[in-house]
Amino acid sequence: MTLFSRFSDHIGAALDALVAQGALPDGLDRGAISVEPPRDPAHGDVATNAAMVLAKPAGMNPRALADLLVAELGKLDEVTEASVAGPGFINLRLADDSWRDELALIFSEGRDYGRSAMGQGRRVNVEYVSANPTGPMHVGHCRGAVVGDALAALLEYAGHEVIREYYVNDAGAQVDVLARSVHMRYREALGEDVGAIPEGLYPGDYLKPVAGKLAAEYGDRFVDAPESAWLGLFRAEAVSAMMDMIRADLAKLGIHHDLFSSEAELQAEGKPAAAEKWLRDHDLVYDGLLEAPKGETPEDWEPVELPLFRSTRFGDDQDRPIKKSDGSWTYFGADLAYHYEKSRNADELIDIWGADHAGTVKRIKAAVAALTDGKTRFDVKLVQMVRLLKNGEPFKMSKRAGNFVTLADVVDEVGKDAVRFTMLTRKADAQMDFDFAKVVEASRDNPVWYLQYANARISRLRKKAAEAGIDLPAPAPARLGAHELGLIKLLAQFPRTVEAAASAREPHRIAFYLADVAAAFHAWYNLGNDDPSARIVVDNDPELTATRLYLADGIGQVIRNGLFLMGVEALEEMN
Repeated sequence: MTLFSRFSDHIGAALDALVAQGALPDGLDRGAISVEPPRDPAHGDVATNAAMVLAKPAGMNPRALADLLVAELGKLDEVTEASVAGPGFINLRLADDSWRDELALIFSEGRDYGRSAMGQGRRVNVEYVSANPTGPMHVGHCRGAVVGDALAALLEYAGHEVIREYYVNDAGAQVDVLARSVHMRYREALGEDVGAIPEGLYPGDYLKPVAGKLAAEYGDRFVDAPESAWLGLFRAEAVSAMMDMIRADLAKLGIHHDLFSSEAELQAEGKPAAAEKWLRDHDLVYDGLLEAPKGETPEDWEPVELPLFRSTRFGDDQDRPIKKSDGSWTYFGADLAYHYEKSRNADELIDIWGADHAGTVKRIKAAVAALTDGKTRFDVKLVQMVRLLKNGEPFKMSKRAGNFVTLADVVDEVGKDAVRFTMLTRKADAQMDFDFAKVVEASRDNPVWYLQYANARISRLRKKAAEAGIDLPAPAPARLGAHELGLIKLLAQFPRTVEAAASAREPHRIAFYLADVAAAFHAWYNLGNDDPSARIVVDNDPELTATRLYLADGIGQVIRNGLFLMGVEALEEMN
């Protein structure tokens, strides 16, 4: 149990004591009580809003309730000072031993320090990437892939059961275009001069291997055959080859999915029709006239009766069609059925989408709310595009795919760790510049290098101590000064940061926190540049050296745990 979770229990026990004394009514909802560091460290080590939250439902004055709680909490051995601030906030100052105990906990829990049971085993489906299977991953997919993968790891670490899913959009016009593009390359593989690739087809050379395979297997059988004879085969072979390529691209980023769901299979199994029937049975789909698009005049618009989902009941600005006039499913209709299916196997759903899909968020949220009777939490995280730069100037890469920069190009240029960490250094919905020069720069201005350098420095210190025959003390040492205790206080916030980031579905919070830890470590390490007595390894003082190494190892453990969540390697050595 970490320090802040322990104090949550202490506050709960203090409230129980007040209930037992008759000073506080029983049965109050304590769910909004927070236990966290004060905004100003000068006010103490732990703060709680318990009195502010409970005063009104208890029919009490907040400061009066805070005074009662302070009296109870002041009885704890590890509390050296308890006070009331403002209208009823409670600040606690802790004994130094509390922080030494927390360092010992970091040391004993190791890779599990920061893990949480907050999720209580709830099953969360995180769907991310889901790029159309029409070619290799491009850099536009990269950020969403990293955000989704880091979020999945974070939720798992916070006690959820996580399903990592990729939705394969292998139905519809775009895969027919893919099949026609492969057919042209197939004819080329058989010796035909096909000339320039016509506009509207996919031009990349990445289609040549699958076309060559089809040429080797079927010869010229489909050269002059009608499209109906080969479209289905070429579509299936092309989608399979593209998905193999996509999996390989994602593997370069260390990303692997648990489940690949096919839109084509979903439709073949009649899932959209089943979802439509369920919605009609619940008066959520009706046959009606679609409103004219904004800007269209009545003369330009021919009303057509279509099956419409009552999304206005759930906050949308108009009801949405689930089928087209030709009877085929709209994107929304297919997506509705897909979300219905995955909601049956998960307690919560999270979709990671590009920001260009922002206009569809409201309607799909309405659909999930309807299909699950509001019982399934559903979040959509929008991810903004990334602008490629080098030394601050727009950067043009080779574009081996024909008309875009691939994810593989970017990873090959700077490495997996630089890509993953950099993609998490801003909120997902904020614009991002990715500067190829900056992300490999060996300086404190490069957050991933600065963090990995901190871990490498700590690793080097451990080796130096081992060579000198210095063992780390156990339990936590007493010879820690105010500066070192401040470092432990920062480390103690890691479990809270994990829970807050998981609750908000914001993995970038881990990157922000780790940047603070790296900066604090390097500042501590550099104190020894001017003052030999402040060095971590102090000549002729093995006891003090062991004490400081113990703290350094705790810092390293928290860094490694945080990097694990981000899918970034914690380097033991750096040039």
